[in-house]
Amino acid sequence: MTAAKVAAGRSESGVLDRVEAARRRRPKLRDTHITSAHGAGGKATATLIDAVFLEGLRNPLLEPLEDAAVFTVDGTRLALTTDSFVVTPLFFPGGDIGDLAVNGTVNDLAVAGARPLHLACAVILEEGMAVDDLRRIVASMARAATDAGVSIVTGDTKVVQRGRADGCYVTTTGIGLVPADIRLGAARARPGDAVLVTGPIGDHGITVLLARGELDISADLSSDTAPLAELTSRLLEAVGAPADGPGVRAMRDATRGGVATILNEVATAAGVGVIVDEDAVPVRPTVRGACELLGLDPLYVACEGRMVVIVAPEVAEAALAALRSHPLGADTAVIGRIADDPPGMVLLNTAFGGTRIVDLLVGDPLPRIC
Repeated sequence: MTAAKVAAGRSESGVLDRVEAARRRRPKLRDTHITSAHGAGGKATATLIDAVFLEGLRNPLLEPLEDAAVFTVDGTRLALTTDSFVVTPLFFPGGDIGDLAVNGTVNDLAVAGARPLHLACAVILEEGMAVDDLRRIVASMARAATDAGVSIVTGDTKVVQRGRADGCYVTTTGIGLVPADIRLGAARARPGDAVLVTGPIGDHGITVLLARGELDISADLSSDTAPLAELTSRLLEAVGAPADGPGVRAMRDATRGGVATILNEVATAAGVGVIVDEDAVPVRPTVRGACELLGLDPLYVACEGRMVVIVAPEVAEAALAALRSHPLGADTAVIGRIADDPPGMVLLNTAFGGTRIVDLLVGDPLPRIC
């Protein structure tokens, strides 16, 4: 090895060491006011959650920061989750705020290993909203709930003054049953595990962005919003998620911040490295082209019907087959692996033969997409 290569290796190692040391420091919220970046699912969001919400509300069920809290009541394991939806526009190709709210909450339960049961729904309406639009949203919610096998059993409605709600905001809370033998969580990832994604990424975020009509770009593209409970059930039936032994380690639906954010959360929670092969990541040509025009990275663009799955290497092929046997997982791909180094970081082997760090998103390039 030449002296130049040795020096380059030391330089790269030094950069990684400094980044790792910075990440180990407890996040501090230096902002004095909330910005749109705090809702983007990236660094600002993570800092806000850790420094304000987790610091003020810390408890064992909240601390893992999974998509749903899992707990036991009288011997029954339950999953509970809640989410708010502020998408603009309210209607877009492939969906609307109604089915988005139902599917988003169902999916947060599903990736926790739960069988979704019931939802609660709170709606904030803006003065002046068309009642026909509201009826359309409610009908969409009803169809989505039927498709997902859940019921909306309670709710609340508020109306705010004109100009204060973008027409309609929806918050949905869901509860589901978790089998006794299922153990999932980002912290369970281990070196050697395979990283899977269940289909092309970025469809939802780019669809919503183009639907706003602010850009002179047209594309034949629809949101991927869909309920994932049947897909997760099929996967868990095939390979399980035991506390000890090989199986599914973790599942996350890649919404705000996209696949990149999920992988960073896994790396941080488990103290492992995540190595991704860019050529293996499924992206539709339309999405890739739009991202290139807009200066976006598909890895950071939100999905609403895709999930990242971490599985033990012994069951990777069985997991891949189980996912591909369902229509929503037909295009599942293995995109990378879990490694010992660098701990807490995600590295991308690029199509050009280099390697780059995939960090948490900075800023908010796609506001109000879910």
